[in-house]
Amino acid sequence: MTGSLPPLTLVVGGARSGKSAWAERLITASGRARRYIATAEAWDDEMRDRIARHRTDRGPAWTTVEAPLDLAEALAVARTDEAVLVDCATLWLTNHLLADHDLAAEIPRLLTALAHCPAPVVIVSNETGWGIVPDNALARRFRDEQGRLNQRLAAEAQLVVTVIAGLPLALKGAIPPDAR
Repeated sequence: MTGSLPPLTLVVGGARSGKSAWAERLITASGRARRYIATAEAWDDEMRDRIARHRTDRGPAWTTVEAPLDLAEALAVARTDEAVLVDCATLWLTNHLLADHDLAAEIPRLLTALAHCPAPVVIVSNETGWGIVPDNALARRFRDEQGRLNQRLAAEAQLVVTVIAGLPLALKGAIPPDAR
């Protein structure tokens, strides 16, 4: 399967569905050098521990780039021999919402960067629309913006996979045989 990743893959699922682990396996199965673009910010000890644990679990075969806000720059420097994992679009969106950035400008910038990235990209995102309607305006805005972002990413992606209970299901395109 070496090199068989499409230019853009979107992996969506609920919290703790196994989407990130599956996306990592997809990248590893490609046989390419592995670049991990992390969007999380360590706001507290629990998140710092979680980030450290994930980095340890991935191991030294991954090049990690921290990009909580500027994914465009992080994607632009990817090499053609790499496969890039962006984990995750949900935290990236959250970071921009909390910083009160203009999403109408940031989302097209992200989509352009994804389209021009010299390496295939797998982007992980949460599906937040299956739960109850949030009880406050910020949470409702987040849910709505996340749904719209996922739709735009899915429209551009050649492969869209949802992961439920650790099991991948192709919604668009075909899952490479070595990644099942």
